[in-house]
Amino acid sequence: MQNTNSCALVTGASSGIGKALARQMATQGYRVIGTARNLDRLSDLTEELAEQFLARSLDLNDPASIEAMFADLPSTWHSIDVLINNAGHDVGGRQPFADGDCQQWLDIIETNISGLIRITHSVLPHMLKRDHGHIVNIGSTSGLEPVPTTAVYSASKHAVNGFSESLRKELESTGIRVSQILPGMVRTGFATARFGNEKKAEKFYDDFGKWLNPEDVANAVMYVLSQPQHVVVSQLVVVPKPMK
Repeated sequence: MQNTNSCALVTGASSGIGKALARQMATQGYRVIGTARNLDRLSDLTEELAEQFLARSLDLNDPASIEAMFADLPSTWHSIDVLINNAGHDVGGRQPFADGDCQQWLDIIETNISGLIRITHSVLPHMLKRDHGHIVNIGSTSGLEPVPTTAVYSASKHAVNGFSESLRKELESTGIRVSQILPGMVRTGFATARFGNEKKAEKFYDDFGKWLNPEDVANAVMYVLSQPQHVVVSQLVVVPKPMK
């Protein structure tokens, strides 16, 4: 389905799910605003996707950065039809809660839920004025079935789940849809950022034995977006099968 007049904002577009999603959306005709803290990490998408892609620096933890990003958008990119809340991290995660650094735990909450709330709060009023839009939050199965050593990450994804469901019901009588994608393990650079060690991250995925690719999650998002206006996919859980 082509969407030549639709504009999408994808947070965390420099790698993993966000990068795969920017590519798929551009292929389907969306004009994609891709954000990352480090603008240089978006340069390959800018070159690859050309006029379909607009790279912008964005720190979701800084309200001034969000305001500056929107102020810097060209007029033809102001009306955001789709918001993909994808940015998140688990730096310092996968260890017992008591052993972790408290500030790192709080940083996970700040990005995964506070940052998501900030950007949504900035975009939603404009969607309401046009009575049109789709908000897609990338959650996690950790927000449904937490496991040990993921206490804070799971807490953040439980918050995303509650926020998504409540907001969807709040907006039920409007032209705005709210969906949540809840993937299981996805093999990306996420674990490298978490552990600060690429070899440890690769071993983590190999030992886990089953994972999704970023493109699998991007496919799920595209499915949700492709539904007729009267259809809302409230939650889509995507899990991997064991590797053979």
